[in-house]
Amino acid sequence: MEIFKSGFYYHIYNRGVNSCNLYEESSNYVHFLRLYEKYILPVADTYAYCLMPNHFHFLIRIKEDKEIGYYKNLNADRSNDSVRFQTNPEKNEDLSESEVPDIVNTQKRPNPSRHFSHLFNAYSKYFNKRYTRTGPLFERLFKRILIENESYLKYLVYYIHHNPVKHGFVEDMTEYPWSSYLTVSSPKKTNLKRNQVIEWFDDLQNLKYFHKKTHDLDRIKDLI
Repeated sequence: MEIFKSGFYYHIYNRGVNSCNLYEESSNYVHFLRLYEKYILPVADTYAYCLMPNHFHFLIRIKEDKEIGYYKNLNADRSNDSVRFQTNPEKNEDLSESEVPDIVNTQKRPNPSRHFSHLFNAYSKYFNKRYTRTGPLFERLFKRILIENESYLKYLVYYIHHNPVKHGFVEDMTEYPWSSYLTVSSPKKTNLKRNQVIEWFDDLQNLKYFHKKTHDLDRIKDLI
């Protein structure tokens, strides 16, 4: 399993196997985002996302080791599969909803790649049970592209937010509820790294202006 580089940005994307739908109704999108928060927020910061019916995009930054912390098995009985994740001595988060994170020794750092696998496994189990289906839901290997030139980040944010327009689901990205564009534009509390995203565009007004224009994305073709 390929290892992410700590402190680096990545474009993460995947689609349904044979391009099948990943989300059939609003509750599916909501559940996927809840699982995303559960499994991915402990190991990565999120800057932009878009959930399309049969695929998704995320712009993330893998946290530094000191930001992530360690797994911690809180039970002396190793036959008990209750494994928790400790980001600091004050906080423990249960990550064992549908896919128990790797049983680990005390003070072992998590592998972000496995956290993505746990996310996809947990959501697949939920989706298959809900719609009485069997077999894989996602393509086997999710795609990850390392972003080494930070000047491209705002173009990738635009590309992700523009996806629903590109694929003909809406005429204006403000009409699409399952992307981070509305969150970036809102003052409501969020786990999204909203302030940093806005800084890439200098301010919120420029961010909105940039998103209203059509951009030549050849400069980031290797990232998309």
